[in-house]
Amino acid sequence: MDELVSRLSRLDSCAVSDALDKLGLAGAVTGIHRFSTDRRIAGRVQTVTLALAGGTSGPPRHLCTQAIERAAPGDLIVVEQRTGVDAAAWGGNLSLGAQVRGVAGVIVDGPVRDIDDSRRLDFPVFARDRTARTARGRIVEVATNEPITVADICVSPGDYAIADGSAVVFVARVEILRVVETAESIMQKEEAMAAAIREGRPISQVMGASYEHMLKG
Repeated sequence: MDELVSRLSRLDSCAVSDALDKLGLAGAVTGIHRFSTDRRIAGRVQTVTLALAGGTSGPPRHLCTQAIERAAPGDLIVVEQRTGVDAAAWGGNLSLGAQVRGVAGVIVDGPVRDIDDSRRLDFPVFARDRTARTARGRIVEVATNEPITVADICVSPGDYAIADGSAVVFVARVEILRVVETAESIMQKEEAMAAAIREGRPISQVMGASYEHMLKG
């Protein structure tokens, strides 16, 4: 595993989001939910762009399959499905194919389906919503491993992402080292605060000025 992915996976989305705040960077996305497992995922990003059916030419290709085949073990697939059409950008057989390939999980800015199948596989699926409606005749893949937009965040192939029960956070690959180092420092301080609370120190003291100003300077 990439050393930076290993370090990122030991953090959580809140610590990484705090690190982005401290460094004046964007990357946290609200409103994408964890549907199929209780696991945190972290890894390098492979991207997929989906669009309305009817505007493309060439032989048909099932959406997201190329990203799965290109993925290295531990990668995350991130899908932009911002058409506004209720149509699944991911399904059960894609989860199976991704799992066989060693993909760590999928993050979809849009709806997904076959959640029960993904749960049985214990494959992590994060998405904006759930649906039963097929992509057939509604949406198609138009690009693989090109920059995409998730919420208001530009995500490029090779960037990093972490996702858990709180949120999804993206980190540009050129920023990953200093973001991870900053997040590790923040997490150490929060762990020290938690230890102080367990030892009986008043929470008003623990969560006082030092906490409020932790992201400054």
